[in-house]
Amino acid sequence: MTAPRTHTNDPALIRRLLLTPATWAVVGLSSHTERTAYGVSGWLKNRLGHRIIPVHPRADEVFGEQGFTTLAEIPDGVHIEVVDCFVNSSRVGAIVDDAIDNAERLGISAVWLQLGVIDEDAAQRAKEAGLDVVMDTCPKIEYPRL
Repeated sequence: MTAPRTHTNDPALIRRLLLTPATWAVVGLSSHTERTAYGVSGWLKNRLGHRIIPVHPRADEVFGEQGFTTLAEIPDGVHIEVVDCFVNSSRVGAIVDDAIDNAERLGISAVWLQLGVIDEDAAQRAKEAGLDVVMDTCPKIEYPRL
């Protein structure tokens, strides 16, 4: 049985995250150009002006930015505003926990769980840690609604 949905996305938060140029760590982003993560990340960079840091087990360089295997591997001094999660719902809780653990060091203020990525418990943990949460939607879907 699926737990009832308790998280509601805040349109003002979505507007702020999309329209304020910042650095986004995109978990699940690799150099595979046919993947959704690649297309959406390229759009965030080229259309909205965000810096994109790839986070993927292969640590591929993408869009001229060095990749990292985990958020914990990103060096001190790199300020990450948003952790954007292109991973399966069953794996996103660990990514959110990693974002919480590294929030102060990297300046993380929000986690964005992509379309179809739902974990109410992880969203609640993030909120309790002081992070903003967007869940189960895509920036390219939200942008035209602004």
